Amino acid sequence: MGQHVHDLFVIGGGINGCGIARDAAGRGYSVALAEMNDFASGTSSGATKLIHGGLRYLEHYEFRLVREALMEREVLWAMAPHIIWPMRFVLPYHKGGIRPAWLIRLGLFLYDHLGGRKLLPATAVLDMRRDAAAKPLKSLFTKAFEYSDGWVDDARMVVLNARDAADRGALIMPRTKVTSARREGDLWSIETVDALSGVQTTHKARMLVNAAGPWVDHVIREAFGQHEARHVRLVQGSHIIVRKKFDGPRAYFFQNPDNRIIFAIPYEQDFTLIGTTDRDYAGNPRDVKISEEEIAYLCGAASEYFKEPVRSEDIVWTYSAVRPLFDDGASKAQEATRDYVLKIEGEGSGAPLLNVFGGKLTTYRRLAEHALEKIAGAIGAKGGSWTAGSHLPGGDFPATGYDAEVAKLKTAYPFLTEPHAGRLVRRYGTRAAMLLGASSRTEDLGYCFGADLYEVEVRYLIDHEWAKTADDILWRRTKDGLRLTKEQAAILADHMAGRPALMAG
Repeated sequence: MGQHVHDLFVIGGGINGCGIARDAAGRGYSVALAEMNDFASGTSSGATKLIHGGLRYLEHYEFRLVREALMEREVLWAMAPHIIWPMRFVLPYHKGGIRPAWLIRLGLFLYDHLGGRKLLPATAVLDMRRDAAAKPLKSLFTKAFEYSDGWVDDARMVVLNARDAADRGALIMPRTKVTSARREGDLWSIETVDALSGVQTTHKARMLVNAAGPWVDHVIREAFGQHEARHVRLVQGSHIIVRKKFDGPRAYFFQNPDNRIIFAIPYEQDFTLIGTTDRDYAGNPRDVKISEEEIAYLCGAASEYFKEPVRSEDIVWTYSAVRPLFDDGASKAQEATRDYVLKIEGEGSGAPLLNVFGGKLTTYRRLAEHALEKIAGAIGAKGGSWTAGSHLPGGDFPATGYDAEVAKLKTAYPFLTEPHAGRLVRRYGTRAAMLLGASSRTEDLGYCFGADLYEVEVRYLIDHEWAKTADDILWRRTKDGLRLTKEQAAILADHMAGRPALMAG
């Protein structure tokens, strides 16, 4: 029997690669995907975690991108209401600020009307002399604008796309590096190596999709031998996490004197996320980390607004990532386009290649649809668009029904505390019951590694979401790394390494 030939082979397990793999598998294509590390271990877990239109992109006249992103907010919320939810953003204003009030009003008017908003509340003007949003801020702000966008658990969105692609028949291979790809007649021959076992495998595919994010040019240079490839501009974005700076569910949008903006966002119940920075990056994307300069910038910018200054010693965690923006020649990192570009090579001559440049979390689904249009033109169509009315795993409940889903889980498992049930629904939605199984008391959940991370959840993540290391669980599948002590994290690491005896006691 001859070797199986996939229709598509996707390089890259970030949001774009996993989104394309899911869409293609759902249309009936035979799909394989290889990611050299864990899912969302690069750009896709290093964002500000927003499902948003990009209010500041209006200043750079990116109307197509903003309209598409605005239209996607409610589509994605309906697809995954467990990991995506609405959030109100407060934009404090004072006379003499960077942007005049009329310009902000115009931008927010466009924001309200460009994108087919149906469920998200409209823009409002706040009197900061009376509104609770003023409480943590300095007294110079007497007015603010409030608008709607969304929040997403970015790394979970990636892994759920991979999970659904696998459930629809795709071969999903994390920790599998593509070492070479070459055309052999009308097919691609792709060599991979499993990072854990060292096993080398040859795959055949009719078409190749390069969605390697920050490494997209590296793949073009190394795997395909196009040594002059220079398509992306790497821009570093860093964030800091501090203990909760304010109460309430609203986030803040702060304008800085250098014309840049940062967000301050409620994070994991007990924390505040502050970011992001924008600066060009020239190193290896895997080595990116926050600099002292960026820490000082974020602390200083936030302290211009908060009554209580943000100090470096307040930081409990940081994360950084490199955004692979399509190089449009913009003079400043923050002005480079956030839109995506899809370029196909070899169409009509056999073994076509699709390179994916740029993209945002918010527009990943539309990027995948546009990619599938190009794929259909290159190797023939299978099926039609289907993802707009779909659900990611666990998301099959109404977008407005999170509280009801938590109550339902509590009724089925009355031994759960309210916070524990809420966190399980936020991570797994309707699949929380699959995770808990026949448990009827807390003791049935197994060993508790810390906070409310129990053995039964760890086992689920290993069995269903490809988790291999403690970091996979603590920083990507969950954010329990914020709550576990170093000793507790070490016990989890030992457990993941096959030394469960250390859990005794």
